[in-house]
Amino acid sequence: MYTELSYVVEDHVGVITLQRPEARNALTFTTYRELEDAVRTSTARCLIVTGADPAFCSGDDVKQIMANAAARPAVTNLAARLTPAADALLHTDIPVIAAVNGAAIGWGMELALMADIRVASEKARFGELFIKRGLCCDVPGIGRLAQLVGRERAAELLFTGDIIDAARAQQIGLVSRVVAHDQLLPTAKELARKIASNPPLAVQKLKNGLRRALDPDWRELGAWVSTSLSELFKTEDHKEGVRSFLEKREPHFVGR
Repeated sequence: MYTELSYVVEDHVGVITLQRPEARNALTFTTYRELEDAVRTSTARCLIVTGADPAFCSGDDVKQIMANAAARPAVTNLAARLTPAADALLHTDIPVIAAVNGAAIGWGMELALMADIRVASEKARFGELFIKRGLCCDVPGIGRLAQLVGRERAAELLFTGDIIDAARAQQIGLVSRVVAHDQLLPTAKELARKIASNPPLAVQKLKNGLRRALDPDWRELGAWVSTSLSELFKTEDHKEGVRSFLEKREPHFVGR
């Protein structure tokens, strides 16, 4: 059914695995569509999101998404809305566990942030690299990161684009636990089965309550993010960020 991810259900636990290991599970337009569909159509009682080794998700496929946006102005006229995959993940009443098996970079970190619980392999790495491409992050980096690690640490991660390892992520509260790499999926599945064994309607109400109590208006924030990205995609600094990445050199930003 899917070409860039797999989805299997066992014991009421659904496991979504990004399946582009040769590209470190970088996201294409197809991956985004398939991820949205898997979440929206799931009837599982708990979802696990992970990636095929060696990475969790390295963010957007720069050649397909960012480079094309830089080259084709029409792509930058984004609809002022929350992106559909983020909308699906942020509004589902199914609990979501991110089993972070490697690099969670850019939108890969956003994907981890959209989960209710993050379990990390000792090989996990986290980074909000949008600033390095002359862009702002998606809504989880703005609306959820500071909840987890505090405003100051969130600002440092967002403004610098630094990458942190699993131990540091646990120390600052970004992940709930770090386990040996070969124990990541067993640990995530054990936790998911424990959640799935509870009354599903009560679990769904609790998740809905957490969203009402703690989350911003994701769709309003999504409209702001997409409008901001439409502006930033047109800047010289964004084009330089993409070029420098593709040319494997340090960028030179000019503020235009």
